[in-house]
Amino acid sequence: MSKPFRITASTGIHKGDRDYQQDQVALLSHPRYNGCVLGVVADGMGGRSGGRKASDQVMMTARQLFERYSPDSDDATTMLKNLVNEAHIVIRLTAISSEQEPHSTLAAFIINPRGDCHWVHAGDSRIYHFHDGALVHRTLDHSYVQALVDRGEITEAEANNHPHSNILVGCLGAENDPPATPHLIPQLQPGDVLLACSDGVWHYFSPNELAAVIAGLSPREATEFLIDKARTRARGGGDNLSLVIVKIEALAEEKKPLRLTPGP
Repeated sequence: MSKPFRITASTGIHKGDRDYQQDQVALLSHPRYNGCVLGVVADGMGGRSGGRKASDQVMMTARQLFERYSPDSDDATTMLKNLVNEAHIVIRLTAISSEQEPHSTLAAFIINPRGDCHWVHAGDSRIYHFHDGALVHRTLDHSYVQALVDRGEITEAEANNHPHSNILVGCLGAENDPPATPHLIPQLQPGDVLLACSDGVWHYFSPNELAAVIAGLSPREATEFLIDKARTRARGGGDNLSLVIVKIEALAEEKKPLRLTPGP
């Protein structure tokens, strides 16, 4: 970035109205590179233990790969695609050994010290990019209803209430290789916000609502508000919720001290 900046961030997780928690969320700072962070959301599926095992495997793989990642020499998109593929393989091996059917979504982004941001997703956990209160870009779900939206058969609003809105056409742990749709933000700017979340969060908000909340509140306040409001709107039928919010803020430039030149 050309101007000084700082990152403020928050993560949140809640089991909603489910009996157990299958979501996992993490925001990791790189152990060797200051200003390099990895955000990950994983929504596990496949019974009480199966779904949690799957999301746990995503997090374990993410930590291992990020620890070895070097923003100076490694390609972030390649690392994120490796995360998708390696976690998928481990989840498939877990399924063989445990006779369960564990699956997981994945939404992950890397912010490099120089200000570029890379993300990848598989399934219906989403990443949103906002700037100064407006949506710039978001991931498109690997789901049955998103395919209907893409073909113009239903609207975005109709997709949210569709009876088959929970059917995925791609995720980690399935028989087919998972999708890994990448995206690049060449340069983050002050006023940019990234939101990664599971469907237990985004299902209850329009993009304009999300933008307004994130623009008006700090990441911690926004996290608490979105969880509370989603819980209210779910009316006792809410899914697990998980989210991570990262906000890019400008730093005030230090003023140079005034130096008085002695008079004659």
